[in-house]
Amino acid sequence: MKHQSGPDQIPAMLLKISAPATAKPVATLINESLATGYIPKLWKTARVVPIHKSGDNTLVSNYRPISLLPVMSKILEKCVYTQLRDYYQYWNYLTPDQSGFRPNHSTTTALLKVCNDIQAGMEQGNLTGAIFLDFAKAFDTVDNGILLQKLKNSGIGDRTLTWFQSYVSDRSQYVSISDSTSLPLPVTCGVPQDSILGPLLFTIFINDLPNVCKASTVHMYADDTVIYTSKPDIPQLEAVLQEQFTEVEKWIKDNKLFLNTDVTEPFSSACPDSPDTPSLRSARLLGALSSVPRAA
Repeated sequence: MKHQSGPDQIPAMLLKISAPATAKPVATLINESLATGYIPKLWKTARVVPIHKSGDNTLVSNYRPISLLPVMSKILEKCVYTQLRDYYQYWNYLTPDQSGFRPNHSTTTALLKVCNDIQAGMEQGNLTGAIFLDFAKAFDTVDNGILLQKLKNSGIGDRTLTWFQSYVSDRSQYVSISDSTSLPLPVTCGVPQDSILGPLLFTIFINDLPNVCKASTVHMYADDTVIYTSKPDIPQLEAVLQEQFTEVEKWIKDNKLFLNTDVTEPFSSACPDSPDTPSLRSARLLGALSSVPRAA
């Protein structure tokens, strides 16, 4: 897929080779988009190519859709991404409870944070209870209006908001298989797949989730979320986690997201002084199968 082009049929390599001649007109187009708050419709059209993963190639479920965007849109997005990222870093806006799409963070640092907190609770003789949340198609269901409001609430000015309004509006995609293509269909919600801005915009969208969990700790890797707390006994754990989950459910409803109930699950660590306490020794944590730390 690396060398395939998007709907504009302009290979990225062509622009690299011709940079001495094309850099100035490309810069003019980028600056005009930023100044007017307008993005051409073609730049917001994705060519979707299904890639076979494994198994029976007659089953749609065995294919992964790859969205190919116009190369000009990627250049534009890169410029905006750099400024938006620097803005949020300067104002320290993004929650430290998010390890996804951040420099010097990974699933490893996320796991270390959560497992260290569980270990600390066990050393104090406490149980740690947790709820693992799995959002259903989280990136694809982001509500554009709510996203724009969150950008505004974070201090983004009117002119930049106008640009983002154009960015999320009037998007479309079509499927391309060999020499055949489908008719384009509108994309009315979600951050653009395989885009440069998409991951950062989703991070901004979900940034305020930890604020509703005042009696527990939240840690996230992109949309993969764990809510946990340590208490002396099961009844206290259940009471706190139920209260927190109720608040999270309200946040999810208000933000028009959905939970994958088949994957969302509760969890508790074993209390060292209570060997008969029901517990789980491993769980799917922030995208990885993690063993629960045992007390010494």
